Amino acid sequence: MYQIDFNKPQNVHFIGIGGISMSGLAEILLGRGFHITGSDSQDSALLSRLRAKGAEIFIGQSAENIREEYDAIIYTAAIHPDNPEFARAKETGIPMLSRAELLGEIMQNYGMSIAVAGTHGKTTTTSMASHILLAADMDPTISVGGILQSIHGNIRVGKSDTFLTEACEYTNSFLSLVPMIGIILNVDADHLDFFKDLDDIANSFHRFAARIPKEGTLIIDRDTKKFDTVTDGIDCSIITTSLTGDADYTASDVTFDGNGCASFTCRERGQDLGTFRLSVPGIHNVSNALAAIAMGRTMGIAPEVIAEGLCSFTGTDRRFEYKGKMKGVTVIDDYAHHPTEIAATVSAALQYPHRELWVIFQPHTYTRTKALLPEFAEALSAADHVVLAPIYAAREKDIYGVSSDDVANEIAKRGTDVHSFGTFKEIEDFVRAQCADGDLLITMGAGNVTNIGPELVD
Repeated sequence: MYQIDFNKPQNVHFIGIGGISMSGLAEILLGRGFHITGSDSQDSALLSRLRAKGAEIFIGQSAENIREEYDAIIYTAAIHPDNPEFARAKETGIPMLSRAELLGEIMQNYGMSIAVAGTHGKTTTTSMASHILLAADMDPTISVGGILQSIHGNIRVGKSDTFLTEACEYTNSFLSLVPMIGIILNVDADHLDFFKDLDDIANSFHRFAARIPKEGTLIIDRDTKKFDTVTDGIDCSIITTSLTGDADYTASDVTFDGNGCASFTCRERGQDLGTFRLSVPGIHNVSNALAAIAMGRTMGIAPEVIAEGLCSFTGTDRRFEYKGKMKGVTVIDDYAHHPTEIAATVSAALQYPHRELWVIFQPHTYTRTKALLPEFAEALSAADHVVLAPIYAAREKDIYGVSSDDVANEIAKRGTDVHSFGTFKEIEDFVRAQCADGDLLITMGAGNVTNIGPELVD
């Protein structure tokens, strides 16, 4: 396999460079003196950022973009063998790495590498950990799966030996990583177009944990599903967190302010570590914060510095992100697209000042919607009103016999006011007419439902 060596910058081409993770990895290599080229189907702000840093970008993908002088080709899981650049690269024999393999190669150049895994909460917890490392003046390199305002994007290239990244389980991509500190926030049934079931998912998380060196540390929520399966036979040190029971790091005296943001006392192995105040809402973020605190303490960071870092974190784009007002209605956007995430976001919203709660939800992928239909209905039914957009297909075809109307029918059975529309225009017209001053409206999902909020606010 091609080896990334920061001491020997070379020519690297990215097929699909515009993705948030791919663009971040490209920027890291740019910062180390590599010559970077890349292609994508359409232009974006992320690509403009890469151009400004010296990358050569092609809009559109063709075999002519592959040059003999390239030392390596990087591709994403979304690139298929019939892609013209992928096929041409195969013909030329240029070494090829997947995005996950490149991430693993990059991490080997850092003595202190940290990978945040889990079905839910990766981006938020990575962002919390970023703020802690920055507060501690550790000058980290950071790769986060969202836009973090404190680093002006999704990537920060530092000069220290510390590297922090998200670790995604989809297609087992996190099995290319060997972190010194691995964090597992939770294990839940998701990506069932790839995994067979929850046991299969837990087995993958076990394999991820087993990749941590003996001298490293696994930080894991003691309450997570299949905890024993994930931790069985692991050689590294194990540190546990919990909101509900015995663990190395726990939270007590949890209170919420008027915006639903928590303050709590953290106990470290039974001893008070201090009071921590969050600037993001929801009890789920207390759980995320415990993992970030455990990471900071494992790295020897003082409690007061950790507290400073956590308090300074006000969220990433698309995580309970305030978009503005629509005639007195507060408009929020959130990335939640799994029932567990929806339940957490709705719970946080119920702590937020509002008259009635409206959720505009766009299901993400047919397989996820079909597999978790009752769970989606149960989580969404906690809102006062639910408005459904058509399913966002992402990588899938409409062959599964499921639609948003099926979700609506399940929600209606639970007595919640629900409406399903075929277009965003119909949704926008409906909520403009129905929402009242003082209501809270959340656009929710991993697809393009995020475009509705700005239209309503405008």
